[in-house]
Amino acid sequence: MNKQPETDRIIIFDTTLRDGEQCPGATLNVDEKLLIARQLARLGVDVIEAGFAFASPGDFEAVQKIAAEVGTENGPVICSLARAIKADIKAAAEAIKPAAKARIHTFISTSDIHLEYQLKKTRAEVLAIAEEMVAYAKSFMDDVEFSPMDAVRSDPEYLYQVLERAIAAGATTVNIPDTVGYTTPSEFGELIRGIKENVPNIDQAIISVHGHNDLGLAVANFLEAVKNGARQLECTINGIGERAGNASLEELVMALHVRRRYFNPYLGRSPESEVPLTNIDTRQIYKTSRLVSNLTGMLVQPNKAIVGANAFAHESGIHQDGVLKNKLTYEIMDAQSIGLTDNQIVLGKHSGRNAFRTRLKELGFELSETDLNKAFVRFKEVADKKKEITDWDLEALVNDEIQQAPELFRVELVQVSCGSNATPTATVTLRTPEGEELTDAAIGTGPVDAVYKAINRVVNVPNELIEFSVQSVTAGIDAIGEVTIRLRHNNRVFSGHAANTDIIVASAQAYVNALNRLYGWLESGGKSDSALRTIGEVAESAEMLPQSR
Repeated sequence: MNKQPETDRIIIFDTTLRDGEQCPGATLNVDEKLLIARQLARLGVDVIEAGFAFASPGDFEAVQKIAAEVGTENGPVICSLARAIKADIKAAAEAIKPAAKARIHTFISTSDIHLEYQLKKTRAEVLAIAEEMVAYAKSFMDDVEFSPMDAVRSDPEYLYQVLERAIAAGATTVNIPDTVGYTTPSEFGELIRGIKENVPNIDQAIISVHGHNDLGLAVANFLEAVKNGARQLECTINGIGERAGNASLEELVMALHVRRRYFNPYLGRSPESEVPLTNIDTRQIYKTSRLVSNLTGMLVQPNKAIVGANAFAHESGIHQDGVLKNKLTYEIMDAQSIGLTDNQIVLGKHSGRNAFRTRLKELGFELSETDLNKAFVRFKEVADKKKEITDWDLEALVNDEIQQAPELFRVELVQVSCGSNATPTATVTLRTPEGEELTDAAIGTGPVDAVYKAINRVVNVPNELIEFSVQSVTAGIDAIGEVTIRLRHNNRVFSGHAANTDIIVASAQAYVNALNRLYGWLESGGKSDSALRTIGEVAESAEMLPQSR
């Protein structure tokens, strides 16, 4: 029998590295996943779903590395997703074996529409598979999570049966997914309440929820689920994920933090209790958001709750007047509570490497000697151009260095000519993977367009630019500009990112960064696609297609 689970706090299960990475263009390499996993551990998440170990050799390696390096005794639980298939479960168990605390998360669909058109199985067959595969996962480790995919569109009576069997087979967490983002708060709360009242052994497992944001209701649905007994929330940083994304971690955590007096009684606490409802260090939220945004190329919209650029900005005169007199008049939380500060550092062009390293450690960056040297060179370059270097500038420079794709092509020179009565013209010089320097020129509708056309003439890899964005890191005419782009090749999306005080140079570097990812993928023979085809073949033979829960 499973032990009685804790119910007086909310467990934060982060799936940024699994479901979040499924967002088109957000693909991460192993090193980038490791960086995010380390930051998630600093953030204080309870569980990191590190990936889908069976999906590809790259995913297996990433899960294994995260398990070994982040899954320490005092660190988070490291989890791998697995379909209810023995090969998936075995791969997951092997990948997370190095973690001090590990979890297998297995799933199978339970809605009639999925059973008929996707699995082509009867309810009885799926019930038997769920029970058998949970037991199989349990043979590898004690911590097993089970998800009935598309639970919100499943027949409740059948769902109760599946959950009861899964718990009896050893599931310690049962996750209720809103796979298609269909439900509403009242419906979801009623579903969770029904599970608590109708699954006889539900007291032996934690109730978890997973949901997509197709109707913009994911966070609201989760909060209603908490009121009705859910104690684990599966979410992502910045709400990234398939389609419209997942429930946003930062929104959930801060809602529970700011409104803890409201939620306390639902967790059996006194309304006045000041004990946090989660283990999250909220001061790490903004930094984590920025890291995920930079590495995935998924920009945060300015009006995004909690971490958007405008979240703590006030333009209305009435609001400004109130905030100046007392922040509580128009702000329900302190910007510093999520790690957002206006601190300026005292480093400049005469600062040494040791002072630079120390400040980076204070900001949460642990760099290798090679990365530190590269970042220090960039710091010196910017310090010669800017009078004041902020923590945000440092963060942008370091993230720019540590997230770069393998340097196949390298920007050596960018020169543009443009004006109101001139034809935008660009000359670029790139160093090729063979070490040869190639120069070409092109005209365009603007300087960036001309630069990109010149780069394309050198690289000569067909692609379509589908997104281009420039953001200022700080205020001021000498601010560092961050450029994020996404390009498409054969229906596959590649992202690129760069930061520079010259946005034309940053634009060129970001484009080459994305092209390097594309070029490297082509050189490897499109291994990711091959892996997906392999999964498809396995799934077809098992009459189960892989997809997000």
